[in-house]
Amino acid sequence: ELDSAVLRENGYLAPRAQERQIAEQYRVLKQPILKVAFGETADRNEFANLVMVTSALPGDGKTFNCINLALSIAHERDIDALFVDADVARPHASELFGVHNEPGLTDLLKDETTRVADFVLETNVDGLSILPAGQPDHQSTELLSSKRMKQVVRELSGSSPNHLIVFDSPPLLVTSESRVLTSYMGQIAMVVCAGKTPQHAVLDALDNIDDSKAINLIFNQATRSVGVSGYADYQYGYGSKAEVQD
Repeated sequence: ELDSAVLRENGYLAPRAQERQIAEQYRVLKQPILKVAFGETADRNEFANLVMVTSALPGDGKTFNCINLALSIAHERDIDALFVDADVARPHASELFGVHNEPGLTDLLKDETTRVADFVLETNVDGLSILPAGQPDHQSTELLSSKRMKQVVRELSGSSPNHLIVFDSPPLLVTSESRVLTSYMGQIAMVVCAGKTPQHAVLDALDNIDDSKAINLIFNQATRSVGVSGYADYQYGYGSKAEVQD
């Protein structure tokens, strides 16, 4: 049971007065992701339905955006969203969802006899399921870079033609786990906090991502959004790597 009151109280859902406006912004933000995952070019990208939401530094709003993006995708009529808490060292999303004590990704990686389905939890939100982070492990980087992880990624990607898997990742410049994760993803959505995240940090983070990936940026709390109308204190825009370099 996802408790919307808890999520809202902790600032991970928009205030009720702005709920509809923010929902509309995420409808716009998810369109490029859905197009890559299910559009005409999807066959050229082996893992097009695997999307990693990350940031350069902590505090840029990646988990907020990852949660709201997954919820918006779950509202699609023909597409289901699987939220994967891949921030295994600091599983904040699992805590917010009340599943931080549940077996999850790390347990899946340590036991080759298990399947993804053994750890996926259905929620009270139609179209949304969760794969918790699992039990903490000091060798999380090695787990994520293992052959077993490659098997899990293939199982996730091929689980259903209508699934979009959204990974909440650690910041790129803080942990080695996030850099390992990028190698498996078909798409990267990097959250940049307007007026806070230094440009050099964004560029350094982008340098850790293969240019062959579908890379886009979510400008969080922008005073002027890019291609999206902003509302009150919540303003978002979708941009490209080139816009940051400019």
